[in-house]
Amino acid sequence: MDRRDIGAWLEGPRARTSAGQYPGQGLGMPPSGPGAIGTFGRRLVAVLVDWTVCQLIAAAFLGVPWGQGGPRSFLVLAVFALENLLLVGTLGFTLGHRAAGLQVRGLSGGRATFLQVLARTVLLCLFLPAVFWDRDGRGLHDRVPNTVIVRTR
Repeated sequence: MDRRDIGAWLEGPRARTSAGQYPGQGLGMPPSGPGAIGTFGRRLVAVLVDWTVCQLIAAAFLGVPWGQGGPRSFLVLAVFALENLLLVGTLGFTLGHRAAGLQVRGLSGGRATFLQVLARTVLLCLFLPAVFWDRDGRGLHDRVPNTVIVRTR
């Protein structure tokens, strides 16, 4: 990763991809279908589903008012982190990932280890690492722990 990878987000994820290349090609992944890199649209749907579910859980069980700020709103983020740790750590996907047909895997192709999931979750909760991605469409929250989000269907 270099300075151009970080700055490429201004031009979009395809800015650093050469003609004829597709996201995930450098990682040995197929261009489409199961096993291909999850697209931005699918990942966006997944995080919106996850965040909505976490807001509902926080409102129902922790008494966090819907849509209000303040210190208690961080409880939603804590539920989100717990969901990611538990579900990605055991099943390889969150509720949103499952709905969008995605799965988190280690770069080796197998299930992500607990330390990879922990690092990924911490960085994901910081938000900024998730909005900077490389030519393969992986955010910094996936690059650092060597994980990748792939399509399951």
